[in-house]
Amino acid sequence: MRPPASAPASSAGLHRGLSRRQISMMGLGSAIGAGLFVGSGQAIGLAGPAVLVSYLVAGGIVVLVMSMLAEMVAARPSPGAFSEYAQEALGRSAGSAIGWLYWIQLVVVIAAEATGAAGILAGWVPGVPVWAWVLVFVAGFTTVNLLGVRDYGRFEFWFAAIKVGAIVAFLVIGVCAIVGLIPGVPATGLGNVVAQGGFAPNGIPGIAAALLIVLFAFGGTELVAIAAAESDDPARNIRRIVRQVLVRILVFYVGSIVVIVAVLPWNDPTVLDGPFSAVLATLRVPGVDLVMSLLVVVALLSAMNANIYGASRMFFSLGERGLAPRAVTRTTRGGVPLVAVLSSVAFGFVAVVLNYVFPDVVLPALLNVVGSTLIVTWTAVAVSQIVLRRRAERDGTELPVRMPGFPWLSWLCLALIAGVIVLAASDQGARVQLLLTAALTAVLYLGALLAGRRHATPADRR
Repeated sequence: MRPPASAPASSAGLHRGLSRRQISMMGLGSAIGAGLFVGSGQAIGLAGPAVLVSYLVAGGIVVLVMSMLAEMVAARPSPGAFSEYAQEALGRSAGSAIGWLYWIQLVVVIAAEATGAAGILAGWVPGVPVWAWVLVFVAGFTTVNLLGVRDYGRFEFWFAAIKVGAIVAFLVIGVCAIVGLIPGVPATGLGNVVAQGGFAPNGIPGIAAALLIVLFAFGGTELVAIAAAESDDPARNIRRIVRQVLVRILVFYVGSIVVIVAVLPWNDPTVLDGPFSAVLATLRVPGVDLVMSLLVVVALLSAMNANIYGASRMFFSLGERGLAPRAVTRTTRGGVPLVAVLSSVAFGFVAVVLNYVFPDVVLPALLNVVGSTLIVTWTAVAVSQIVLRRRAERDGTELPVRMPGFPWLSWLCLALIAGVIVLAASDQGARVQLLLTAALTAVLYLGALLAGRRHATPADRR
């Protein structure tokens, strides 16, 4: 691993306009989305109260992955982040495959998030079709991302703050319900945690099945590594940023699940449909449906905004390294990668047309395309960190941040990810997505390998 640089080598045209507080909120905003507000109900239905074990295991993997990223980001902050680290550790083709795979994932998710939020709002305003809402969202957030990184950071900070505030309020209300501080509502206590078949009514298989859902809900935390390149002091701030994001996410996720399974029986049908709404309705909180729908819309749009940012920076980095057309490195006076932003949201405009032609099939199809890219990305992070850390130790390179417990915790992370892959392979739906993602990764790798040989000099080929 190369020694720390005063400025990221691959971000000469970008501006350092993000504060540590804004990046922390970006990490929270990306990870706290519909996966928590809606998807957690499906996980509870599979594992019962033992879904807490699923969240703790998934949280442990995230902690290890982010710790490895912190070490590499502090040594070499870059908008290409894990793609550039994979290139440095495993070669040009690997870095290209990881970068393009991540970019494809984000542009698909951007369109899916816009479609999901539009579907909710179209239900409130029947006269406005889904495709029109998608057009408004894509155009609006493209504008936000073109204003400049400082303005984007402010916008995303307040967007994420709404979600964080809502979860804090939910936790306070839930704890009050558990201990009996809500007038007219008897204390629920923790009896529901062990009732209805016990803590783990569906045993280890239920916990394992829920883990697949839970793990993907944590996707988005890796955006912190990308954003660090545009912070005021990447090497100094990354350790604290990662620690804050991880602690808050674990508290919010685990705390919310404790409240849900304590207030309501895990097998209550309303939990599957919407666990947060079900709890608040049980506690007679007025306007529950409207409040939760608004929160889901905010969660989707906040994540969409952050993903446009992440996709554009990854695309910019690919261009800087000669792995994408050089045109994507063109920046405005404000340090915004103009072509990279427009290219990253282009598929969102394609989604506008698709929503108009096929309004009922676009969202499910987009979500299936995303597949298991997160597993590939996290695997690349773990392998890259092991290779680069050993290289740094061999060369005597001082690292500003060192992951504790190396190499044992790094290998533990890889083992846990391998376990997730085995679980995914045992589930028919997840297995199909896993195979599609593996095939796409292989195609991207071979394409980069052939392109590299085609442009290599005779000396390079030797």
